[in-house]
Amino acid sequence: MKRLIVQGLDGSGPGHWQRIWLEEDPDAFAVEQESWSAPTLNVWLSRLEAAVNAHPNSLIVAHSLGTVLLAHLARRRPDLSVAGALLVAPADVDCPNCAPDRIRGFAPLPVEPLPFPTTVVASRNDPYMAFERARFLAGAWGADLVDLGRAGHINVASGFGRWPRGYRLADALERRSRPARPAAQEAGLGA
Repeated sequence: MKRLIVQGLDGSGPGHWQRIWLEEDPDAFAVEQESWSAPTLNVWLSRLEAAVNAHPNSLIVAHSLGTVLLAHLARRRPDLSVAGALLVAPADVDCPNCAPDRIRGFAPLPVEPLPFPTTVVASRNDPYMAFERARFLAGAWGADLVDLGRAGHINVASGFGRWPRGYRLADALERRSRPARPAAQEAGLGA
């Protein structure tokens, strides 16, 4: 299954787990944006929608502002073919003390259920999202919640490089997202 990597504000620099995944996984593709430092919701949405259309039924692996972007896309285009989403360290664009001014254009944060299997990974000391807010969002989105404890923003600055547990979480979500195969196919009797 292809994995679409959706980065957040300022992109994922050297050593970031998303960048490492792109280097290691031949089935991973980055959603590129015009400007990583000056995000514009509609421009970013167009780029994400084009990537989802180019790689249908992919697993989305989003970090920070990228998670918010996917929630907006799911609200606007619930018909798009997305196998599932691993949403890591969502950014609280609604919180004036948490979010930088340059991401305010992404508010309000959508809280409708997401139309695909989703896992939210959150930290208890993320400066960009209070844990209780992350718990609320996971519930609103119909997502599983993984509590990483005191893990900061789950980025290079908080000590996350390759992040093997992230791979395991993505693999588990991928297995959950695959359509069930008929029993005849499982037994090797299908075409």
